[in-house]
Amino acid sequence: MKLTPSESWALALRNANEAIGLSDPNPRVGCVITAPDGRLLASGHTQRAGSAHAEVSALRAAQAAGHTVRGGTAWVTLEPCSHHGRTPPCCDALVEAGVAHVMVALQDPNPLVAGHGIGRLRAAGIDVTVLAPGDPVAIAARELNIGFLSRMLRQRPWVRLKIAASLDGRTALDNGLSQWITGDAARTDGHAYRKRAGAVLTGIGTVIDDDPRLDVRLVDTVLQPCRVVVDSKLDIALDARILSPPGERLVYTASALARHAAPKVRELAEQGVSVLACANADGKVDLGAMLDDLARREINELHVEAGSKLSGSFVRAGLVDEFLVYLAPLMLGAGREMARFGPLTALTEGLALEFVSVERVGADLRLIARPPGRADF
Repeated sequence: MKLTPSESWALALRNANEAIGLSDPNPRVGCVITAPDGRLLASGHTQRAGSAHAEVSALRAAQAAGHTVRGGTAWVTLEPCSHHGRTPPCCDALVEAGVAHVMVALQDPNPLVAGHGIGRLRAAGIDVTVLAPGDPVAIAARELNIGFLSRMLRQRPWVRLKIAASLDGRTALDNGLSQWITGDAARTDGHAYRKRAGAVLTGIGTVIDDDPRLDVRLVDTVLQPCRVVVDSKLDIALDARILSPPGERLVYTASALARHAAPKVRELAEQGVSVLACANADGKVDLGAMLDDLARREINELHVEAGSKLSGSFVRAGLVDEFLVYLAPLMLGAGREMARFGPLTALTEGLALEFVSVERVGADLRLIARPPGRADF
């Protein structure tokens, strides 16, 4: 089967999407290899950390099919790596395989790569083309790895705040009832976004009120995201469902070093739960410092599902990069708001946003909005 350039890129992006829920903390990369006449030879995507990257996966697939890739073209959604990390450099594998051309959708921002992979390919006599930043394929590759880019360039995860609300912006009734405002399709879609995340975060209020698991259940995944609780006073119950395996569990608190907290810290540690002291001057969890720590733990995307107070704290601190909002065709009147912050004295003090997308998901609407320029890094 012969592929046009647009078909090759489309297949490479589809492969890259297959790495969601699999490759973290590594980026999601797809690779397609075509013969000099455009015939599809093989494709692949990044595997689990420590296993094959996209280029090697594709090269192995070509070899297994009995194809030679010599003189062919590799279509890669991210610059091939040039350093020895958990695996050898992918650019060396492409050179050894004898490909003649490498098409790159996006340069790797990792300081260990950052153009070096492209340079080594060109030094080996391989023709390399890098797409312009505004190319639709480059934009798609960037969006797929927005968290990885954020961690590399800002040293912070990409923070996505997920909210399910009525059309009049209520996330629950005054008595706390919230299940279920949105429908099955929206809930499944929300789990797909959890799958994207390296970590899912909530606050102690939600843990006490709802006792959620906050894992990925409604879509298939290889990796379960780390689950994070913001709990200033370390009030979490030892049998809270969010603390159950599998996956890493973290509790950020402002009182972990207090004498009264030591026994609970030990008990949580026995369950495999890490408790981290991260206090600000007000005796609350320092959210900015927490994000810095999560980046050091190689979390690319942080998915926040919290109550109005903690959501408001993230908004007030300017830490939300993306709002993922599901709106149900329902009016609730009095109830709990999306995010509690303010009060404001002028409309100009509000948080200005830009809609990235508006789509129907089942009976509900999914809105994605960002502060202007937030993704420009």
